[in-house]
Amino acid sequence: MQISLIVPCYNEEEALPIFYKEATAVLTGMDCDYELLFVNDGSRDGTLPLLKELASRDPHVIYLSFSRNFGKEAAMYAGFCNAKGDYIAVMDADMQDPPSLLPQMLEILQSGEYDSVATHRADRAGEPPMRSWFARKFYRIINKISDADIVDGARDFRLMTRDMVDAICAMGEYNRFSKGIFGWVGFRTYWLPYENVERVAGQTKWSFWKLFKYAVDGIINFSQVPLSIASWSGIGLTVLAAFSLLFIVIRRLIFGDPVSGWASTISVIIFIGGIQLFCLGIMGQYIAKTYLETKRRPHFIISESNGHTVTKIK
Repeated sequence: MQISLIVPCYNEEEALPIFYKEATAVLTGMDCDYELLFVNDGSRDGTLPLLKELASRDPHVIYLSFSRNFGKEAAMYAGFCNAKGDYIAVMDADMQDPPSLLPQMLEILQSGEYDSVATHRADRAGEPPMRSWFARKFYRIINKISDADIVDGARDFRLMTRDMVDAICAMGEYNRFSKGIFGWVGFRTYWLPYENVERVAGQTKWSFWKLFKYAVDGIINFSQVPLSIASWSGIGLTVLAAFSLLFIVIRRLIFGDPVSGWASTISVIIFIGGIQLFCLGIMGQYIAKTYLETKRRPHFIISESNGHTVTKIK
């Protein structure tokens, strides 16, 4: 039995030594073979030289280095495509995903009742209140309007069987939202709560704006409801305009009241124009996603690696 631990890395020079020491200590105590599969996502610090140094003295360490920064989603996908283990885990290098949970997660999988053990934060201690509020709203919205099954506070940190990972690799879409993909492929998932943990070193790569764009991508990738909103908005405004026109005609015929008030007219025009642009923006997002899919560009390009039979471009 072998466990593959996929670790996307982007400028994690400070956190990597701490993570490597802790993960190695946990894995060596689990009485099984393992590989530490680090994916260098175009880091600009000393992450790659450090990975090379670790690989030179530890045969369990395999590194894949991208030709540029392709993003965490691409890094996870590259890890899934190249992992050799019977059980595959994905986790961050900043220690916010505690390696100490791995033995418990493996025990749950080996019981045969589940195909995946996924983690979620039991609380949001230490997180800015505004970010926490938006995060909770996002999980509530996406679970209502899509087929994705995502628990509030869900992390990418999870341990999966080979069958589940093969199903994820088969989903070759370019616009990836792994939290949604994990839920969409199905399989039996056990949700394991744990207390929120702060980064051990370095700075977070996720600003509020990046998280917002990530949330929008998730909604667009796994739901057609925004398109329905655009359609129903158009129908609603058309009905409203018809009633307004009927009211104006009846008032003119019965009361002889002339139509007046250019300010209110302009306000209505601006309002309707704004709704139209909003709906066009929604459709534009879907068209842009479709455009990127049709180009069939690779998700990642691996410039160098110490592994064998590596999928370098996919």
